[in-house]
Amino acid sequence: MENKIETLSTVRIQKSDDLYKIVDTLNRTLKEDNLMFGLALDDDDAETAVFTIYRT
Repeated sequence: MENKIETLSTVRIQKSDDLYKIVDTLNRTLKEDNLMFGLALDDDDAETAVFTIYRT
């Protein structure tokens, strides 16, 4: 069985120290709905975070 991850949305936002808390809460709350959330720093701008929503 193939485990496929689909990107639903990606947005770049201003980096904040507490963003990871939101992503963690979303992942814990919505994993039963086959949703996963990611947060990464932008490769080109250290002040920008990349927030991504996936369907698993």
